[in-house]
Amino acid sequence: MSGLFIAGTDTGVGKTLVAQALIQRGVVAGKRVAAMKPVSAGCVKTPEGWLNDDVAQLRAVSNVALPLALMNPYAFEFPIAPHIAAQQAGIEIDLARIESAYREIESQSDEVIVEGVGGLLVPLNATQTAADIVVRLNLPVILVVGMRLGCLNHALLTVEAMQRRGIKLEAWVANQIDPTMRAVESNLASLKERISAPLLCVLPPMTTAEKTMIDKWFI
Repeated sequence: MSGLFIAGTDTGVGKTLVAQALIQRGVVAGKRVAAMKPVSAGCVKTPEGWLNDDVAQLRAVSNVALPLALMNPYAFEFPIAPHIAAQQAGIEIDLARIESAYREIESQSDEVIVEGVGGLLVPLNATQTAADIVVRLNLPVILVVGMRLGCLNHALLTVEAMQRRGIKLEAWVANQIDPTMRAVESNLASLKERISAPLLCVLPPMTTAEKTMIDKWFI
């Protein structure tokens, strides 16, 4: 497949980590793998423009060089919900602009790994959410489930939202972001019983150093 969308059950569940691993897997396989993050918030000003840390991490492992504005069409300074950040900046997030950027990136690559923003239903403007990006680009999804108390509800609601929109769930990743979580195996079993897509891998709690070796879980 030429593109994948990395969605999460919430913000801070490891979407960037998984996106990096999938990019590295493709690069090792000899493919031209580009990264895209259509919308980001919590950016710092650089000579090239507003730069988000997630974007910087994705850019570091991709082997397709892209202008920042193409890789990340909407970048906002403050780490707040994208539709609010856009309102404060006096603009509206336009999916046509995102699709145009994606198609240009796609033409230069064998694969494009697209990382979402926040959870799947985070608002982008008055009527659209991050799920509308997936539908517009017609991409299958890898869902990153942040394993912590409440993850069953978050994961199953996200899967249900995808099903209602005709979005294909390619696979899911369980990322144990809470190292003190109880009954991890029982929670995993509950999710596997209820999610028909395959479980790609289970990521244990990791140190910063271990996260640099994330690709070993996917290759």
